[in-house]
Formats: sequence, C-alpha cells, structure tokens
Amino acid sequence: MLLVGVSAWADTITGRVIAVTDGDTIRVLDAQNVQFKVRLAGIDAPESKQAYGARSKKSLSDLVFGKTVTVEVSKHDRYGRVVGKVLYEKVDMDLQHVEVGLAWHYKQYAKEQSTSDRGLYAAAEDRARTAHLGLWHDANPIPSWEWRRASKNVLQ
Repeated sequence: MLLVGVSAWADTITGRVIAVTDGDTIRVLDAQNVQFKVRLAGIDAPESKQAYGARSKKSLSDLVFGKTVTVEVSKHDRYGRVVGKVLYEKVDMDLQHVEVGLAWHYKQYAKEQSTSDRGLYAAAEDRARTAHLGLWHDANPIPSWEWRRASKNVLQ
C-alpha cells in the first residue's frame, strides 16, 4: 500500500530509498514500512522521454538508491506526493543533482525555498551551465516544464 500523505505533525521522513521513479522523484520506505512518494524540492529534472532523462534518473539513483535518507518535508503537491529536500548524511541531494547538471533549479517554485537554498541552487545551476555539465552540454537545453507543455499541446 502506497501512502502519499504525511501526518500534519510530520516535518521529516527518514527511510530507505527503494525506488527512483525519474530524475526528481523517489520512493522512501520508513521504519514502519510505510512508503512515501517524494518529489525533490527546488529542482526539475528532464522527463524520461526527454534528452538526458535516462541519465538524470541514473544519476539520482547513484546518489540515493538503497541509502537511508531524511526528507525535510515542505508540502504535498497536486498529485499527493510529498515535496521535500532529500538529505543523505546531511548532504542536500537535490542540490547535488543540480550541481552535476542533471536537473534545473526550478525557479517557478524558488519562493518556497529558503533564501539560502535559492542562492545555492541558482549558483549551482550557473556553475553547471558554465562548465557544460550534463544537460548543459547542449547549447540550449529545453527545460522540462517547457517540454511537458509542448508535449501536452501535441497530444491535444
């Protein structure tokens, strides 16, 4: 049974990452064997069928799969997923994913981040872009939110 909610009192989840769905979504199993679908906060990764989508998923998997993480819950999204910052050994995995160039800093939701995190994520994206890391190897990578919008328009 997949639980997509978190009790109102819970502001963190600690558990083992049992699945990596894509470059910005994981499943975490806590000590009570409750599963949480977690959307990494502050980032947006390429979609599975988009350029760098598979690489982004693999990179996130390399960072967190099978590891015990702490999720600092910030909210639930419209799909019922937990949205939060994922920490492994106190290191921000969301930020790490931006630093290697396999996710964008999701500026549309930056106001939901702390001032400090906003600055760190923006700077990490700038460094990855300048170094042509990951998706920044392309001259003008299509942000995933634009790719989703274009894909939706094609289907209509």
